[in-house]
Amino acid sequence: MRANRVACLIVAAGAMLGAAGAGAGQWRDGAQVYEKVCAHCHEANVGPVLKGRQLPVVYIERVVRHGNRAMPSFRPSEIDDAALADVARLLAASAPLGKE
Repeated sequence: MRANRVACLIVAAGAMLGAAGAGAGQWRDGAQVYEKVCAHCHEANVGPVLKGRQLPVVYIERVVRHGNRAMPSFRPSEIDDAALADVARLLAASAPLGKE
């Protein structure tokens, strides 16, 4: 499990560098942000599942900006405010996941 967390941090760092190179306003929408930045950990059983938890938008935005535990923080130059608000709304409104 520790190796997964280290790998996730490496991927997140790479995503941060790639996002920083894109510049503010370069994200198409929240779905693209989730796919290119968040899913690397949150869809790989490294970070907690976000979809379907109906987390408050303000909570998601705060954690993305300030980080939490192994979750790195993302500056506005990496994920601009509009893209962050869009991904937060997308996650907050995502349907609860069914049990498999």
